[in-house]
Amino acid sequence: MRLDAAPDARPSRFGDVAVICFLVVQALDGGLTYLGVRTWGPGIEANPLVSSAMTYAGWGAGLAGTKLMAGAFGILLHLRHVHGLVALLTAFYVAVAIIPWTALFLTH
Repeated sequence: MRLDAAPDARPSRFGDVAVICFLVVQALDGGLTYLGVRTWGPGIEANPLVSSAMTYAGWGAGLAGTKLMAGAFGILLHLRHVHGLVALLTAFYVAVAIIPWTALFLTH
């Protein structure tokens, strides 16, 4: 996983799927986070960067800004052909965001 991959490398179906999955997971995380904050208050957000952005800019704008930035970085990695890292980040977000939010909503 090199960050300096050649920009003219051939298209990758794996990379295309990885970036689409990454963007879907970011959208899901944003939606679940917004619902969680509306339900239980801003203290429920565990990510200090997202929490700070929401405190500074408001729940919607702060959350949208952090999710748009994450999506932009994911697309940038995809364009640099660092597909393995995009896939790894997707799995990471599923493990530390989607699964915990889902479990929280299902148990309360």
